[in-house]
Amino acid sequence: MDPSADTWDLFSPLISLWINRFYIYLGFAVSISLWICVQIVIKTQGKNLQEKSVPKAAQDLMTNGYVSLQEKDIFVSGVKIFYGSQTGTAKGFATVLAEAVTSLDLPVAIINLKEYDPDDHLIEEVTSKNVCVFLVATYTDGLPTESAEWFCKWLEEASIDFRFGKTYLKGMRYAVFGLGNSAYASHFNKVGKNVDKWLWMLGAHRVMSRGEGDCDVVKSKHGSIEADFRAWKTKFISQLQALQKGERKKSCGGHCKKGKCESHQHGSEEREEGSHEQDELHHRDTEEEEPFESSSEEEFGGEDHQSLNSIVDVEDLGKIMDHVKKEKREKEQQEEKSGLFRNMGRNEDGERRAMITPALREALTKQGYQLIGSHSGVKLCRWTKSMLRGRGGCYKHTFYGIESHRCMETTPSLACANKCVFCWRHHTNPVGTEWRWKMDQPEMILKEAIENHQNMIKQFKAGSFSLYSPGVPGVKAERFEEGMTVKHCALSLVGEPIMYPEINRFLKLLHQCKISSFLVTNAQFPAEIRNLEPVTQLYVSVDASTKDSLKKIDRPLFKDFWQRFLDSLKALAVKQQRTVYRLTLVKAWNVDELQAYAQLVSLGNPDFIEVKGVTYCGESSASSLTMAHVPWHEEVVQFVHELVDLIPEYEIACEHEHSNCLLIAHRKFKIGGEWWTWIDYNRFQELIQEYEDSGGSKTFSAKDYMARTPHWALFGASERGFDPKDTRHQRKNKSKAISGC
Repeated sequence: MDPSADTWDLFSPLISLWINRFYIYLGFAVSISLWICVQIVIKTQGKNLQEKSVPKAAQDLMTNGYVSLQEKDIFVSGVKIFYGSQTGTAKGFATVLAEAVTSLDLPVAIINLKEYDPDDHLIEEVTSKNVCVFLVATYTDGLPTESAEWFCKWLEEASIDFRFGKTYLKGMRYAVFGLGNSAYASHFNKVGKNVDKWLWMLGAHRVMSRGEGDCDVVKSKHGSIEADFRAWKTKFISQLQALQKGERKKSCGGHCKKGKCESHQHGSEEREEGSHEQDELHHRDTEEEEPFESSSEEEFGGEDHQSLNSIVDVEDLGKIMDHVKKEKREKEQQEEKSGLFRNMGRNEDGERRAMITPALREALTKQGYQLIGSHSGVKLCRWTKSMLRGRGGCYKHTFYGIESHRCMETTPSLACANKCVFCWRHHTNPVGTEWRWKMDQPEMILKEAIENHQNMIKQFKAGSFSLYSPGVPGVKAERFEEGMTVKHCALSLVGEPIMYPEINRFLKLLHQCKISSFLVTNAQFPAEIRNLEPVTQLYVSVDASTKDSLKKIDRPLFKDFWQRFLDSLKALAVKQQRTVYRLTLVKAWNVDELQAYAQLVSLGNPDFIEVKGVTYCGESSASSLTMAHVPWHEEVVQFVHELVDLIPEYEIACEHEHSNCLLIAHRKFKIGGEWWTWIDYNRFQELIQEYEDSGGSKTFSAKDYMARTPHWALFGASERGFDPKDTRHQRKNKSKAISGC
């Protein structure tokens, strides 16, 4: 074997490597380069992870040797609560809400809209990072309260003024809670809805759905307006906490069913019933959406609508308007159905709600009411107390011979269909146009009414005194004994007694107990007046003689209040028992309508007309009535003289100066030159018994149970309506009362 061949085989790989060394160098270079790139990528990723996991303050400490003071992001700088109130309820809610906001360590300000100038300050809320809350009440005819009148006027004008534009309040965040009464269906929470709408039209953003409080305890979703507010407040505070954290909420693009969007706090479960929230047509600008804000905008619902800012062909306007009208009709029908369901006034268990809520019970009890069951009450009249002490009776004693110390003032229905400006209960009682509450039986109501009345009479006798020595100074023993037996019932305490579905049964029970009945109605229930069984005396309140003044003074709930009023007077004309018009004179409001009053007299042809100056019951935020509206007795006398001149079949019969009241009577009660305005109560009980025994076929008239009026009760008598049995001290006090002392 050739040794040189072996040598060649040994060195040939080395020679091959040497020949291809450039390729080897290149491979090493590429490998090193790849390795370096991989290491750079790994280090970069590690650094990023470290930066994410290490707080900013720690990074500053590691890199710079000190900690920088970094400002914390602020999503909510504070809350401003604006309120517009008439009775003080909205103001009270503002205080309660402020306390809840303060617990979140947020600055809060309560602002009366009466003292706020939106022209100068509202634009500041665009950049302030505040959340603005508006608590606004709806007053008469759907108008704002006096304190919020200017703000609402400014906001409405700004919303339609092109100089402001649709982005004027862009960036402002707000929430609205309205206070209203669904008994006024056409105006329910109208101010709250408008404020909500106008703010949105100016570009502001809601932070949550509008809340609606309802004074009508039957229709209120939570049983009272206070409970409605508490429920809304809880949701608002929760929303505010989310805003503080900067949380975002998925926007609703308007393509979900109205009120069913899950992004709106789980849909309808979180909606206030009756608010009828609709989804926004298109979100105005999703990139500028504030944290956790709702994009649901009422009044502009409908996924098929075009954008507010889009250009519409004139030829398409007709189609668009038809579509809008169709949706409006559908919405009204839906609201009507919803209203019918809510009108049933049933609680979660399907039972009707009680008229007297705990809050109402507390308020009426403070006023001295003895409440009966779920909708009735009894109260001791001041004239009952007066006559027990031998100090004279009320004007009914002067006009009709009632024994005031034996008269029980009660009502089977605390609810009323009006909110009169001179309401002497300051509107603490509920209102409604029909009976939607749980109903108590008349037997129970009468039994407890008499028992409560007797218990109040007993309070005039101290336990340590004998039966004939009452504990209250001046109480006469014989009057005390007589007072324990009720002889008269004045169904005029408060509310509308004729609304009670079993009013006829209640009246029959009164008559069976030999108790006379004096029923007062506000002339809004003509059908009930026509169906009413005979009463001793039936009153109709005629507080005004024109449609406008009646609306202003009585503030009725019914839309057709004027026709109901006229129909009630016509129904009174066919009644065979004693009928009375009750006129309450309010100075500067209804004292100049003499001719119109005369026409109403001819419509109802009452037996008697009581004309009384309005009684001022103290300042009330629910009414603008002041002492300036109370006429002097001389002014009432002048009014009566002028009215009698226009109704020739009537004359002035009696006067009770202390009550600032006069009685005009039909001339048929003037027999042989003497007035017979008093009532023979025993004879009435005989007649009503004969009527019941005959099944209603044997009727009787007002003249069948009249009695002669004593001289001291007549108009012009020196006693001026003061019973001679009154003490001189009491007559002196009466004169002082009239002079304003």
